[in-house]
Amino acid sequence: MISIDGLSVEFSGTTLFSNVSFVINPRERIALMGKNGAGKSTLLKILAGVRTPSRGVVSYPPDSVIAYLPQHLMTQDSRTVFDETSLAFSHLHDIERKIEELNLELQQRSDYDSDEYYKIIEELTSVSEKYYAIDATNYQEDVEKVLLGLGFKREDLHRDTCEFSGGWRMRIELAKILLRKPDLILLDEPTNHLDIESIMWLEEFLVNQTGGVVLISHDRSFVDRVTNRTVELTMGRIYDYKVNYSHYLELRKERREQQQRAYEEQQKMVADTKEFIERFKGTYSKTNQVQSRVKMLEKLDILEVDEIDNSALRLKFPPSPRSGNFPVIADGAGKEYSGKVVFSNASFTIHRGDKVAFVGKNGEGKSTLVKCIMKEIEHEGKVALGHNVQIGYFAQNQASLLDEELTVFQTIDDAATGEIRSRIRDLLGAFMFGKEESDKKVKVLSGGERTRLAMVKLLLLPVNLLILDEPTNHLDMRSKEILKQALKDYDGTLIVVSHDRDFLDGLISKVYEFGNGRVTEHLDSIFGFLEKKKMESLREIERK
Repeated sequence: MISIDGLSVEFSGTTLFSNVSFVINPRERIALMGKNGAGKSTLLKILAGVRTPSRGVVSYPPDSVIAYLPQHLMTQDSRTVFDETSLAFSHLHDIERKIEELNLELQQRSDYDSDEYYKIIEELTSVSEKYYAIDATNYQEDVEKVLLGLGFKREDLHRDTCEFSGGWRMRIELAKILLRKPDLILLDEPTNHLDIESIMWLEEFLVNQTGGVVLISHDRSFVDRVTNRTVELTMGRIYDYKVNYSHYLELRKERREQQQRAYEEQQKMVADTKEFIERFKGTYSKTNQVQSRVKMLEKLDILEVDEIDNSALRLKFPPSPRSGNFPVIADGAGKEYSGKVVFSNASFTIHRGDKVAFVGKNGEGKSTLVKCIMKEIEHEGKVALGHNVQIGYFAQNQASLLDEELTVFQTIDDAATGEIRSRIRDLLGAFMFGKEESDKKVKVLSGGERTRLAMVKLLLLPVNLLILDEPTNHLDMRSKEILKQALKDYDGTLIVVSHDRDFLDGLISKVYEFGNGRVTEHLDSIFGFLEKKKMESLREIERK
């Protein structure tokens, strides 16, 4: 059991949270929830030991192993993927060296009956038991299994890690954590760089692993499937629910309704009491009653109602100009890099008004096909745009392409043309950039703020084909719901590349699956498609 007792964090005269206490029991899987800025990542860093609280203490059992995956991580090294991941077992080499040292010390001593000799024997026994309790005989097989589960191909394992993007290096760090089999895993937005299949694999792994888990995530489906307890951080204190996220939302709503009722009743009582005092303060026969009520009001603790985060996107896409009936037609399309086929012979038609998803493992060609549609790269076969198609494109790395030295206002002012220039402040306000936030430089913005800013640029011109590549990374759950509703109301054609199942559910009605060099059309919702995939994989296992 891990004990968190009286944690407080203060900086620049502001209290982030105060006197936070709770315990983490073995095998509990906890979702850490709260609005942006509530202190979730800070609390996770304190649990990981990488940040010190202003007050309070975190107590761990002896020899416990805590593993932490931060939200942003960039590793630079020249090891292969397999060798880097195998470092998860480096602690075994430390134990082996300790056993050798203790054995050597025993050989060099002859005071067999002394207390020191017995202490060395006890330490050797303890260290040896720990070593042999770890099944390291098949560690190479374990390394390969975890890496393949997280989306690496077998041929990737012997490539240098420096050849991979930050997202893939994040997976390597995640693999190392999972292989260490820690007592507690701390994860800050672990799904941001994973595809759907890898997320589903990670869900299964976390649910079945023997240690505890504390995670922060904006992926509702992931949180619901993995966690069995929700700790909410709000207004500097915590509320602890022994339920998963969806059930927590219901209980939180009930709690706030009860708080509101109690607050209103107390306010009515205070008003009635003040009226009584005012009415009878000069009446001799009521002096004792008046004084009693005055003292009661002085001692009264005024109830609070938990804050509700009312900051939200106000997002509505402008009406789209009418396009032809078939905005995108692919016939025998294919692409290869350096002799490696990404996909081939892709043939499909997207109709006006369709809302479709591109899904599949990372590296199978989703973003590549988007670039073909955008005419950014050469390709085999035909990828044609229909009559009067006007594209609005949100790239996967759109937020990182922003000029960090510009302010928020300058970023949009430079991109806007025509009549909309007079409404830039209103547009930024709709995306939660008030006057103060508009004057911030891009380099100080959070990941979610950068994503919102990049989306503002989509609204500067009316378009009839929206192509969004991983638009929900770094967006909180509320912003994702508002974006989803705006896209459902959007009257143009939509192509969305996403790994967020909850975001795609109810938004798209057709799935294009990328895998094994092919693009396969499925006339399904996202969960219908995933259920079919699960059945297919189970049948495949049975055949094997």
